[in-house]
Amino acid sequence: MRLTVKTNLAMRVLMFCAVNRDRTVRKCEVAEACNASANHLGVIINQLGHGGFLETTRGRGGGIRLHRSPKEINVGAVFRLFESGLPFAECFSAAENTCPIAMTCRLRDALTRALDAFYRELDDITLDELITGNTGLFSLFDLDVINFPTCSQAERRAHARPSLPPLEAGVTIG
Repeated sequence: MRLTVKTNLAMRVLMFCAVNRDRTVRKCEVAEACNASANHLGVIINQLGHGGFLETTRGRGGGIRLHRSPKEINVGAVFRLFESGLPFAECFSAAENTCPIAMTCRLRDALTRALDAFYRELDDITLDELITGNTGLFSLFDLDVINFPTCSQAERRAHARPSLPPLEAGVTIG
């Protein structure tokens, strides 16, 4: 079995957003961190938005962020969104099936059970489980740590976390 590039990138996008969940991120940041084409990610981000996984905002200060908590995002649901339209094998497609043994083939039943088991396993995993305690992932995706040279300075400023105003002379905190 092999997953499509779309499913793989969809999970990377969701993990990137989960690591940076307290901010709106830009497509160029996700593209650079995930080693993907920004144009290709646009299609994936759109599908994740329509699937209820991401919030998308257009415009200068726009970007993407998780629509739900990482604990509420089920990996099996994400995989189904991207993989369900593709038949696993020729015999799984009513329109394209030309296999002469499809009606008597026992392999198809075994593959159906295997796919059901595959999705059952993924249904038990949340996005939160993929990121919690994953320091390696945070070192690759945390925007407080990394810098993306291909994203313009103006884009960075538009999406930066708000900083506190500088303290006036003589003002103390505490």
